[in-house]
Amino acid sequence: MTALEDLIEILVLEPIEVNMFRGRSPDDDRQRVFGGQVAGQALMAAVRTVDDDRRVHSLHSYFLRPGDPTTPILYEVDRIRDGRSFTTRRVVAIQHGRAIFNLQASFQVHEEGLEYQIPMPDVPPPEELPNFEERMAPYREQLGAWYTRPRPIDMRYVDHAPIERARAAPDDRQRVWLKADGPLPADFHLHACVAAYASDMTLLDTTLLPHGVSWHDEALMMASLDHNMWFHRPFRADEWLLFDQETPSSCCARGLANGQMFTSDGTLVISVSQEGLIRPLRPRDG
Repeated sequence: MTALEDLIEILVLEPIEVNMFRGRSPDDDRQRVFGGQVAGQALMAAVRTVDDDRRVHSLHSYFLRPGDPTTPILYEVDRIRDGRSFTTRRVVAIQHGRAIFNLQASFQVHEEGLEYQIPMPDVPPPEELPNFEERMAPYREQLGAWYTRPRPIDMRYVDHAPIERARAAPDDRQRVWLKADGPLPADFHLHACVAAYASDMTLLDTTLLPHGVSWHDEALMMASLDHNMWFHRPFRADEWLLFDQETPSSCCARGLANGQMFTSDGTLVISVSQEGLIRPLRPRDG
């Protein structure tokens, strides 16, 4: 089974009751469950209780506790509202009898309206950029098993990769091309869940750019606190998306990052924001 096939299987939740679903984590030796996995599974749990004529247009979520990758996660769905145009769902992810994640998602029937979007940045196409293994080859020994781990998402950094930041000039922007590493079924909500998974892979890293450090720095504790997404237009997560990210602020041991995802033809399809913990564990030299 490929890493992408495993991700798809993880997103196909097991129904327990009408409003209760169970999800598992991949066997990849993580100390805690990857936040993008919980967000994707929680969104899928909400999707399973919504009529087919509505699509998710926004989600707002909070990471409450670290997830245990050795234990299944229960997703309890609260059907808050079913309106003529909009449907709202609340999902709580539970492990060991405690909430570890909370999500609210809103779904809408298709409607026509005013159209506007910001332009996509001018960047090299993904085909001209090295893949993860090519980019990280100089750091293979330092990364260890992380370097060879199968990945369901193909990511190509336009700028410096996280491990290279200590030598890069301070910046507040990060741009990454990404897509599922293989074809996906033609299911909009599966593509939305895969995008939710992928959106958590680099966004918090962006908050470190102005400081010239990376998530490898042992002097920092990092964790996602909340995660919000707005789905503007249809897209496919198995086709290239440019994730343009920037950070407006870091303070009080927290950092905020915003991002937009564009299709390769320049269409804005998703906006994302996330605040995370970036707590110094000891004074930095200099």
